[in-house]
Amino acid sequence: MFVIYNEKTLFPIKVWTGGIENIEDSCMEQAYHLSKLPFLHKWVCLMPDTHTGKGMPIGGVIATKDVIIPNAVGVDIGCGMVFTATNIKYEEIRQVMVGTATIMQSMIGNIMRAVPVGYESYKQKQASAVLDLALSQMERYEANPELTHLIEEGYFQTGTLGGGNHFIELQEDEDGYLCIMIHSGSRHLGKEICDYFHNKARELNQTWYSQVPDEYRLAFLPVHTPEGRQYLNWMELALDYAFENRERMLEKVCAVIKEHIERYAGLPVTFSEQINCHHNYAALENHYGANVWVHRKGATRVRQGEIAVIPGAMGSYSYVVEGKGNPESFCTSSHGAGRAYSRTGAMQNFTTEQVIVDLRERGVTLGKRKKNDVAEECRFAYKDIDEVMAQQSDLVTPIRKLRTVGVVKG
Repeated sequence: MFVIYNEKTLFPIKVWTGGIENIEDSCMEQAYHLSKLPFLHKWVCLMPDTHTGKGMPIGGVIATKDVIIPNAVGVDIGCGMVFTATNIKYEEIRQVMVGTATIMQSMIGNIMRAVPVGYESYKQKQASAVLDLALSQMERYEANPELTHLIEEGYFQTGTLGGGNHFIELQEDEDGYLCIMIHSGSRHLGKEICDYFHNKARELNQTWYSQVPDEYRLAFLPVHTPEGRQYLNWMELALDYAFENRERMLEKVCAVIKEHIERYAGLPVTFSEQINCHHNYAALENHYGANVWVHRKGATRVRQGEIAVIPGAMGSYSYVVEGKGNPESFCTSSHGAGRAYSRTGAMQNFTTEQVIVDLRERGVTLGKRKKNDVAEECRFAYKDIDEVMAQQSDLVTPIRKLRTVGVVKG
């Protein structure tokens, strides 16, 4: 970790990368903007996977006094990871055939049929305890009638993957055991909430002659104002919805795996060690003697002894980690490997054929309906996850390393 504190900063910036030369200029500009916020607590943190975001860098962490910044949480509120391990060694099933397909190919195909991906939704309403509760507590949301339709619409997206960097992966750990990892969030619900309250914050900040320039895209809401409380209500709803969304998908994926392995390999399947954690949210926490709103945008909370998930890139490696509770990062780590190329840059630099051949050579079964944009999420588009892990060795301890053996993408 190193510290940037110069004429461009009001508060220091603590950086967990190999050097400032590893950070794109636009990302550093956003970090400088953050460091000038008058309500900041202590400093800005940049995790080793940091890269340019909307207003605030992805892989960025700040703590604020009595205000919340919608764009510092992000558009996919509650985006995060769910993980579980099985008792089955991948080598025990790898060569099992289901008709003319390998068992892995068959499982990936059935997962794609069970879980809507990309822009797809379910045709019928899905069960959602989170949305049921929201409907029973509509007084919490009625002050924002422009958003209330999202609650009903959310029933059709409960248990769906989405697109972009979201994925369902089947993985093999270092002891050979088959594991499941899913990356997804609050779907359309979270984006609409973020955009709505960012625009509301912009209007209010202009009215207050705010010191925060509009071009920073860091409009804020004091948490004690009606609008601040409204955002917190909606953010909590999106967080709960994202958590439930991942659980519903995991249930469907586990059912496919259990049915396939027990039917075609004759092995009883059990699941254990489930982890479900967010990496796009804000929470009231106590750091350095103050109660502050810690915003983690593409960053994972890792208190002392806390277990979390840090994914790599498709066809690469991922980690289950134990937190060290480092106060300098506000008990936070990276949320993944971090992009080395933008999606456009990846498409320009790597071909579909290159990516497909690379996955095949690495023994990865890909489930994706349209493959022409597969380069956007290839492992070459991301930083080396092992370098990222080395740069945050003071934040987390790896306890399980996993390699991709099958992946579903939107």
